[in-house]
Parts: sequence; structure tokens; C-alpha cells
Amino acid sequence: MQPNLMLLSQVPLFAGVGPEGLEEIAGIAREKDVPAGTVLTHEGRHEGYFFVVIEGIIRIERGGQTINTLGPGDFLGEIALLDDGPRTATATTETPCRLLSLMPEQFHQLMIDLPTVQTALLQSVAQHLRKLDDETPI
Repeated sequence: MQPNLMLLSQVPLFAGVGPEGLEEIAGIAREKDVPAGTVLTHEGRHEGYFFVVIEGIIRIERGGQTINTLGPGDFLGEIALLDDGPRTATATTETPCRLLSLMPEQFHQLMIDLPTVQTALLQSVAQHLRKLDDETPI
């Protein structure tokens, strides 16, 4: 399996997508090299980009406080990729990074063109919501 397919297959959102669908997603994904100090996402803004970290470290901040750091194999932006809603955090590259990125317009078109991908994503989101519901005390 090629490296980008392997990275995408490890994203929970894509867990139910079959090999052909993953290949299609990989086909619209773009690798980009980003210098240290680049702000990838801005808390509160409507930016639908999705990123998987190939190399490097990304700092995640909410309300100006660091809440997480991401490294190779980690990802960010899956919610915004689906709904183009406001970002829940700011993401800034700590080191030079190589990223795999998906743009929402191309991703949404792919879901229209490949209903099996759309169905797999809906099932993945539904499973996640069920898990959250099971973990929430009544």
C-alpha cells in the first residue's frame, strides 16, 4: 500500500471506506511542504481544509492556550472538511512540515460522484455519535 493510502486508511473518518474509495480520496489529496511558523487553521474561521501530518510537528491552540501537539500520522480538520463550520482551534506548524491536504470542494464532489464513499463516511460519523452517546451519562 502506498504511503498516502496508508495514512488516509488510519483516519477514523475514513475507516469504512473501501480500497477503491481510499484511492479516489488519495487522488485528490495533495502533498505540501510548509515552513515552521505557518498558521494552518484559525480558531473561529470557516476553513474546510483537512490535513494529515506526514512529517513535522503542529501545535494546536484554543483560546491562546496550547491544548495538543500533532506529529506524523496525526490529522486535523475532519469536522470542518464535512461541514465547513468554524474552526475549533488554531493550528500552527512548530517545525517544517510535510502535509497531505484535502480541499472541501473536491472532497464534496468526490462524495457526490462516489455514493459508497459518502455512505461510509455517514456510517463512520454515526458510529462516533453512538459512542459519544454511550459515554454520556443520562
